[in-house]
Amino acid sequence: MTAFHRSTLARAGVVALLAAGGLATVAAPAQAAAEADLALQPLSYQLAQGVTEAKAKPFKFQVDNTRSTVDAKDVRVTVETKGLNRKVGFLVPVGCDVTGTTFSCLLGDLAAGTTEDFGIPLFSTGGRGDAGKLVVTISSATTDPDLDDNTVEHEITVTEPGYDLTAWVQDVYANVTVDGDEAGEPNLRPLKPGETAPLDWAIYNDGSRKATGVAYGITLPAGVTFAELPEGCVEQPLGGFANAYCEDSGVVLKPGQFYTAGVRVKVGADVTESVLRPGFLWAFGLDAAAGSPEEQPKVATGAQRRAFTEADEVDNSAQFDVFVDLTVQPTPTPTPTATPTADPTATPTPGGTTSPDATTSPGVTTSPAAGGGSGGGGLPVTGVQVGLIGGIGGIILLVGGALLVLSRRRKVVLVAPGDEKSTD
Repeated sequence: MTAFHRSTLARAGVVALLAAGGLATVAAPAQAAAEADLALQPLSYQLAQGVTEAKAKPFKFQVDNTRSTVDAKDVRVTVETKGLNRKVGFLVPVGCDVTGTTFSCLLGDLAAGTTEDFGIPLFSTGGRGDAGKLVVTISSATTDPDLDDNTVEHEITVTEPGYDLTAWVQDVYANVTVDGDEAGEPNLRPLKPGETAPLDWAIYNDGSRKATGVAYGITLPAGVTFAELPEGCVEQPLGGFANAYCEDSGVVLKPGQFYTAGVRVKVGADVTESVLRPGFLWAFGLDAAAGSPEEQPKVATGAQRRAFTEADEVDNSAQFDVFVDLTVQPTPTPTPTATPTADPTATPTPGGTTSPDATTSPGVTTSPAAGGGSGGGGLPVTGVQVGLIGGIGGIILLVGGALLVLSRRRKVVLVAPGDEKSTD
């Protein structure tokens, strides 16, 4: 998830901003048909009662451009809020235009063959139950042959108080700043084959109760391996993909806080695609505290476990791409003359540019981060590989119950209120 989600961890109380810079695109050759078939999919469904305005939850949606072979230019999201009732309030992200009960935000360009997540900040103002609906529409300056799936009437439900983990991860570039957002990263560079880079990721508690203990896993795309993992994580390849599984039973994650640790990944030296996908981050709460990052060690009672219900498990996962520079630089090759007494002459042998393999595996994640660079010149094949993604999801579910309880380095940071405009 790259655009308009959490602008800066240090100041994003709402943690769900629509990034002012919008999305960037992967450089791509001109296409014959200038049509981009976008689709919109909601990823969040429930809000915990008691979520405050200062710690509003980003209700995640995904813009999908995987069915297209051209970039979608000037993608815009329009949100109609009049269908919400008094159980919830919403925040208008900075930089968006407001007209009556509607606000509209420019996202930018979305590369062909990719997807992008964004968040609409909601908070609790009343009791539990049906909170009405949001009508969310996406559009772009590029012709869309099918508008039927560009609008979603999304029902919002307020559940009982509880924690609510939301996963976030940035696309992988060589020079990503590990700060939990893409703001201020205008010149992102794809990795070269064999190069390593950090993974910028975080797990947020967007609920109204603390989460005591966190389990998480990371699945990398084919062609990518782990170069560094937090102490205590277990790496175990599954289904041909590199996977890491971790638990921290001691962490106490209060509402508005996030959890992260150092991870680095490496692109294989023999990769042939400019966009490697899909990569996954997923998380869930353990409902028990056995360490003391902020509180004394304790184990949750049966009553506490019932109170620690997760408000919305659907948005506990996030997906990402790894962008690769496949450019091959020309190499001068000395060519000796036929006469031994003559000096050898250096004749440059043009090396060409390796064309990225057109058969990339589109996942369901993100396009280049805000202000990102080139993706190496090719476009992935369109169409979501449901079998591949479903298979990975099944693997994640199977191994989730077998996570090991391990100690590890951890980082829990309290985020402060942001500067969004409130409307309820």
